[in-house]
Amino acid sequence: MSSRIFQSVIIQMKDATTRAMGVIDPDGLVVASSDLSLIGTSLEHIQVHSELGDNLIFVNDHKTFKLLGAGAADDYCVFVQGDDDFARSLCVMASIAINEAGIYFEENHDKRAFVKNIVTENVLPGDIYIRAKELRFASEVVRGVLVIRNSAAMDPSVIEILHDMFPDKHHDFVISVGDNDIAVIKEMPPAADLKYLLKIAEMVEKKLEEELSLKTAIGIGTPARHLRELPDRYKEALISIEVGKVFDSEKNIINYESLGIGRLIYQLPTTLCEIFLSEVFKRNPIEALDSETLFTIDKFFENSLNVSETSRKLFVHRNTLVYRLEKIKKITGLDLREFDHAIIFKVALMVKKYLVSQESKY
Repeated sequence: MSSRIFQSVIIQMKDATTRAMGVIDPDGLVVASSDLSLIGTSLEHIQVHSELGDNLIFVNDHKTFKLLGAGAADDYCVFVQGDDDFARSLCVMASIAINEAGIYFEENHDKRAFVKNIVTENVLPGDIYIRAKELRFASEVVRGVLVIRNSAAMDPSVIEILHDMFPDKHHDFVISVGDNDIAVIKEMPPAADLKYLLKIAEMVEKKLEEELSLKTAIGIGTPARHLRELPDRYKEALISIEVGKVFDSEKNIINYESLGIGRLIYQLPTTLCEIFLSEVFKRNPIEALDSETLFTIDKFFENSLNVSETSRKLFVHRNTLVYRLEKIKKITGLDLREFDHAIIFKVALMVKKYLVSQESKY
């Protein structure tokens, strides 16, 4: 147990009595005290285990002592000045307060560390249930996983803001993972769905922008219905950010379920992608298409391959658009007015984007 916890409880109890009180370690060293000058001094003459009474309480040198544990050789001991009934009562109350504070601290600290170890796969799947039972941690509860990423090293104040946004440390966990990422594990109400997580992500994005003028990317994994699913949901949130950066860079909040074919392409080997492009563009490489032509193609896809609607959005005559589509067919061998050809071309454009993103990493 931390001496910080001991001192915090002792200082709070100091206002209720004029009696000096404190905590000694198994060697008799004062690690916490209402009299700060005593901290670090030694009460070596106290023979704790030889003087124990039936209730782990004993009196020595006009001080009342009580073990904080069950009598083990490495237990700490609380003491109160005096050997009367009031000192005994105060000693018992102090020991209860310190033990309860220690349990609260350790449960919260350990739960957060436990969740982080699960997310980063530093705990064996078979140990998850056992450890969860020890910590009285609900295993089969629906939890959402969000990953907040900043392009630069994460500002410590981001953690503080997120802790304020998710104050329930029994059910929600804010975990720093690496220099640029923070994971939020949020317990979800039983009837909540993906819209709930999207709303949470929007609140986080807005808060960080308002408080710190910080632009972030937020990835959302599918809800985890058991603790053992958290690593996969965390990976989904990471993939959401990476895939969204390639195929939908205008969005700051990316949901794994909305990635579509992009997440499949992202998992393909680059060599396979290069082979695919060479097979699709046999006549000429995709680089043979100029920027104006590529813009026309994007608009054509946006308008569901509708020639009339696309020409209206491009402010060109219908025949002009037909001429451009014929030009694309001549260069690539693909007629975008045919559904099968359009699908192949759309996938090829995404594959090309993916390859460019991979090249830019090196």
